[in-house]
Amino acid sequence: MTTPAKRDTQGLLTHLLDAAKKAGADAADALYVEGVSSSVSYRLGKLEDVERAESYDLGLRVFVGQKVAFVSSSDFAADALAGLPARAVTMARLAPEDRFAGLAPKDRLAGAVPQLDLEDAHEPSAESLIERARSVEGAALAVKGVTNSEGGGASFSRSAVALATSTGFYGRYAATSHSIGVAVLAGEGTGMERDYDHASARHAGDLRDAQTIGRTAGEKTVRRLNPRSMPSQAVPVVFHPDEAAGLVGHFAGAISGAAIARGVSFLKDRMGAGIFAPGIAIIDDPHRIRGLRSKPFDGEGVANGRRALIEDGKLTTWLLDCASARQLNLATTGHAARGTGGPPAPSATNLYLDAGKLSVKDLIADIKQGFYVTELMGMGVNSVTGDYSRGAAGFWIENGEIAFPVSEVTIAGNLKDMFARLTPANDLEFRHGTNAPTVRIEGMTLAGS
Repeated sequence: MTTPAKRDTQGLLTHLLDAAKKAGADAADALYVEGVSSSVSYRLGKLEDVERAESYDLGLRVFVGQKVAFVSSSDFAADALAGLPARAVTMARLAPEDRFAGLAPKDRLAGAVPQLDLEDAHEPSAESLIERARSVEGAALAVKGVTNSEGGGASFSRSAVALATSTGFYGRYAATSHSIGVAVLAGEGTGMERDYDHASARHAGDLRDAQTIGRTAGEKTVRRLNPRSMPSQAVPVVFHPDEAAGLVGHFAGAISGAAIARGVSFLKDRMGAGIFAPGIAIIDDPHRIRGLRSKPFDGEGVANGRRALIEDGKLTTWLLDCASARQLNLATTGHAARGTGGPPAPSATNLYLDAGKLSVKDLIADIKQGFYVTELMGMGVNSVTGDYSRGAAGFWIENGEIAFPVSEVTIAGNLKDMFARLTPANDLEFRHGTNAPTVRIEGMTLAGS
């Protein structure tokens, strides 16, 4: 069998599409995904695990009229692949009709594939990963007050994606990811607290230093010792960037074309309306150089590009793949994502809330009593109504300063009101797939003791 490194993915996918057409398909597309990953874990100064995995998968989608079926295989032997097209066509003929099914319009397909510098040519050795894991945990354990460790880890992965359609599109891209993280505990008995830090990057040269990550994890954990629970009240709530990114994720889910088409989003009637305060922007940029969710075309081969989803506070677009676009009598926005075993669905890429003008210090300077959230728990978000209720931990704000740790509280509101009252700080950093600066939201309900 041909080795993955030498596999002719264009020839393989084209052959499957031709066979599907001969078997009776009116149209088809085929997706090839391969991945190689290595990871190590280190706990309390000892190496725990060294793992390596390889995966290769192929998916074929066929259309017979408005009927559609999917087959997939991880077996690339010639006899295993030979039966896929006919089996898929047989399945499609038995499927119910889907009037929104179909390939992307030919005029929407990507032409030249942009180069996004997603692949690091250097793969770290197992020894290098071990050193990263040892170093990140060692730095965390060295912080005074840290008493135990859940472990430090380091990983590397390389993936490649190739997509071909019976309308003539073929595209391929590859990407790598380096990651380091550690979680530790401080305190003793029932007074123990836990926190972590983590970093990922496409290229090793962009990855934060393991010592810095470990030290940050330790310091964050120690700061959480001896927390209090506060009485119930309405206060300004300030979200750490990592937790603020979750709010941006809730927004993206609410403008998914699939949710809008089903009428199950609290923003379903708000196109063109002011969702956030004037001046606020939320951007989706699939072509961000070295971005953690960058891709040169979407999961249907459609050309994609940078879009302002919120511009000057107003909602400008839904996130659409071809099927949801047809349901809404609109055009795809190039946001299809997919695996090998099912249909595409709308999804954001490198999503971020743009930075504001105030520093974090200025953002909280006038808060006499407030709550700074550093951790959220539970999934108490109703996507239909926008009601929001999450367990939270963090720090109390008094007279514009961080005062003491707080835990065992719940924050609640409605996302429509929260978005309208949101003010971003100027500390945006691109560290994850979805990013945000520190944000402040007025008048949330805090439920505590």
